[in-house]
Amino acid sequence: MAWVIIIAAGLFEVAMAYSLKMSHGFSVPLPSVSFVVFALLSFGLLAMGLKSLEVGTAYAVWTGIGAVGTASLGMIVLGEDVSFLKIASIALILAGVVGLNLAGGGH
Repeated sequence: MAWVIIIAAGLFEVAMAYSLKMSHGFSVPLPSVSFVVFALLSFGLLAMGLKSLEVGTAYAVWTGIGAVGTASLGMIVLGEDVSFLKIASIALILAGVVGLNLAGGGH
């Protein structure tokens, strides 16, 4: 169950980053409020997951989901540049997260 919580926390991190982008420097009210809500949800769920998981691996999964999700969202939804290097870098992040889990970081 702790891994489900960490995954949800990572997804809220993606929503947080997207809201931050849409807030235009906190000048647009709804995305600004959404940023705060998603940040609280993301960090709160991360804290819950860390009660039973190793911090290094859980944090890597959380940030990995955030990084991969946000980079993908930027390319797919926001029209950011897509390149082989970006895709390869996303793959390396995923490989690192999987590697940490295989190294015994999961419970």
